Amino acid sequence: MGDDTTDLEPIPPATDPTTAAPDIAGREARNTFWIECYQVAVRVGWIFKTETIIMPAVLDAVVDSGFLRGLLPVLNRGGQSVPPLLAAGMVARQARKKWSLVATSLAMAGCFAALAAAWGPLQATRPDLLAILFLVVYATFSSVIGVNQLVFAALQGKLISPGHRGRAMVVSVAVGSVLAIAAAIALLGPWLGQADGFPKIFAATALFFAIAAVAPLFLDEPADEPRAAAEVQPSSPMTRFTGGLAAWRATIAADRALVRLAAVAACFSAVLMMFPHYQAFARDRLGSAAGSLLVWVCTQNAATGLASLVAGPVSDRRGTRIVLVWLVALSAVTPLVVTALSLLPHATAVRWFWIVYVPLGLNPLSLKLFTNYALELAPSTAEHPRYVSIVGAALAAPFVLSPLVGLAVDRLGFRPVFVAGAVVILAGAAVSARLPEPRQARRAG
Repeated sequence: MGDDTTDLEPIPPATDPTTAAPDIAGREARNTFWIECYQVAVRVGWIFKTETIIMPAVLDAVVDSGFLRGLLPVLNRGGQSVPPLLAAGMVARQARKKWSLVATSLAMAGCFAALAAAWGPLQATRPDLLAILFLVVYATFSSVIGVNQLVFAALQGKLISPGHRGRAMVVSVAVGSVLAIAAAIALLGPWLGQADGFPKIFAATALFFAIAAVAPLFLDEPADEPRAAAEVQPSSPMTRFTGGLAAWRATIAADRALVRLAAVAACFSAVLMMFPHYQAFARDRLGSAAGSLLVWVCTQNAATGLASLVAGPVSDRRGTRIVLVWLVALSAVTPLVVTALSLLPHATAVRWFWIVYVPLGLNPLSLKLFTNYALELAPSTAEHPRYVSIVGAALAAPFVLSPLVGLAVDRLGFRPVFVAGAVVILAGAAVSARLPEPRQARRAG
């Protein structure tokens, strides 16, 4: 894109349905409120299972292995990307999608409830089985949350206009971060210091996910037109699968901006592949204590909340693209900060290691904006699930290398792996600078 004015001038929502009729505006306001409530509850539950800190620490408590730690990003992104790619057609066919959001939220809660029940009996007697169970549950949860996020994205694209999604993100992330930090200080901190703390952490996660499942019941979701649903419904499961593959290929071939966005997502995946190794580096190389986990969790969530106060309004006024460019670029700071800290004396480095989790707090916002940008690229609401699932698949594709990243950490050390990851992320930022601004394109058209 050669014209930079889209980064400087506010971009009004050209086709905002809320300006058409008061009843439509009222429906959007109600739906926005309940979507925000849903995200707040999920965010509070999520702090008990923070991917960058708590989940790697849980696995390390059972078996300390860089290779197994490297499997976590594979299971995480593979589950969050491949099942949604397969489920995109089914989600597009659903006349009302809120019931799928309820079901997947309850399934998320069930995963952690099962882990809470099994942890105590297996921890002392069969740690090997516990490690296997943890990885299986983690993989299952990742698949469920992948479909859940696809359904949520489709609902958001259907119920909230592009110019209001940033505001919804601000409210849900900022309020959710404050409540999540309060819950972490009151509950997570004490539990991390207890021998039987992990089952309590898992039970709290399950509880908040179950609470979140209530919010979609209050959504005022109009049914999709039967004709639109029939157009995307093939005749048999095999036809659906082959038709889905053909549709994905056709979509990618027809939309160069989507291809470019997929390339950015693939580079950004380096951020997600490295995150399990940060807390291991602090523990193994710097000698950090278990109490540091609480500080890091709170720091990351506070950074996410504060950053959303800027990212949300800017994305509403100036477009999602410019915010995505900056978030991807700033994400390269995290591995570079860890590398810089590794050059300091251990006592100094461990005291300042919380700084690592400030730029890491941008990751949740980046993933939300990848979704929001994919929604804006899609030519229609019927294409929302397909576009979101394709970007998700691009995020997951490089994760086949994640166990090799873990092995590289074991054999080469943390420093060269972190520097190489930063280079890959910066390459993605360079590609993202050439993405178009969908709202500007629609306005010009």
